[in-house]
Amino acid sequence: MKLLEFALLATGAVAGAYLRYRMVESPLTICGLPINIMLVNVTGSFIVGLFSIFLVTLNLNSQYAILVAVGFCGSFTTMSSFALETTTLLEKNQLALLTLNILANVGLSIGAVIGGRAAANMIVEKFMH
Repeated sequence: MKLLEFALLATGAVAGAYLRYRMVESPLTICGLPINIMLVNVTGSFIVGLFSIFLVTLNLNSQYAILVAVGFCGSFTTMSSFALETTTLLEKNQLALLTLNILANVGLSIGAVIGGRAAANMIVEKFMH
């Protein structure tokens, strides 16, 4: 990775992380449903969707992808990359892969949270009590 690419990545990542922090620091709910993270994920997906078209249509230098897609959206949300991949599968009419992609990403993410929480609870019980 070249120094310029690293600087673009770092700049995007810092900006994305800061904005995410600011957006989730004060809880927002609708009828008890927390919406901060959902807003972050939907916003990040929207940005990546816009950018993916602008990158090609405007024939932008691929270094902008390092700044916006990888750096900013990558630290702002991981959902944006998932949404872009899934949309690409939809546009290519690869419905079986699209379904698998959705089920695997969502299912494995939830499973990882449940597994991590279970492991943490076992460690706490074993070593802290």
